[in-house]
Amino acid sequence: MDINKILSADFLDILFEGRNKEYGAYELRKTYNERIKYALIGTVVICALLLLLTLLANSVNKKKADIIVADVVLDNVAKEEKKPEAPPPPPPPKQEPPKVEITKFTPPKIVKDELVKPDEEIKEVKQLEDTKIGKINQEGAKDEGNVTPVVESKGTGAVEAIKEENWDQTFTSVQIEAAFPGGQPAWQKYLERYLDRDIIASKGGPAGNYTVKVTFIVDKNGNISDVTGVLEGGGEDYGAIEEAVRVIKKGPKWSPGIQNGHQVKAYRSQRITFQVSDQ
Repeated sequence: MDINKILSADFLDILFEGRNKEYGAYELRKTYNERIKYALIGTVVICALLLLLTLLANSVNKKKADIIVADVVLDNVAKEEKKPEAPPPPPPPKQEPPKVEITKFTPPKIVKDELVKPDEEIKEVKQLEDTKIGKINQEGAKDEGNVTPVVESKGTGAVEAIKEENWDQTFTSVQIEAAFPGGQPAWQKYLERYLDRDIIASKGGPAGNYTVKVTFIVDKNGNISDVTGVLEGGGEDYGAIEEAVRVIKKGPKWSPGIQNGHQVKAYRSQRITFQVSDQ
């Protein structure tokens, strides 16, 4: 290249001076910046189109999800049926003591024989040996000197034992139920805040209501354990049971239930309804 043209020549022209510019490398290097610009513009346009298509698809098929805490007042687990107690035995029949022969005592009085009445006749001593002396005459068994025992009423004879309560058992019903810190309003807010309302839609669940009944135990210290759930009505739950169990397990300690002044371990249950609807 002429020395006078070096200052005004392009770098590529200097680099490829005396080489075959028709081979292709020269052309690629010369149009490099232009090709990069077009590539960047094309990438931005494609990304924008994909984002727009995604938003349009979601706006057409998006499902609206909601959570309903079905029972603000928590359910008790079904109480165990008490077996009917056996009726107390009937009282023994009252037995009347046998009648004893009684001879009326007649004070001695001197009168004529024809004036003595039969019931006022004084008995001979031998006739009084096997009879009792009283104010009237009465027929009955001969007095053999036995004393008739006094019959005392003993009621039914059944003594009710004092039942000692087992405070380590798991109660199905207590006088004061276990409570979430802050009461029922705080419990409802906790569930609505931490439950994933989109769990069913994200797993392809169709529109509808999914009610999960979760049962758990609150022990004497307020710890939660044995958390289990079941979908009422059956069918596929699309992750609703797992989500409800997860949130209840991770909750804080409760105030334990009270039975006769003792903190006890007791069952609790809660219904949670996931609502999924087409927007």
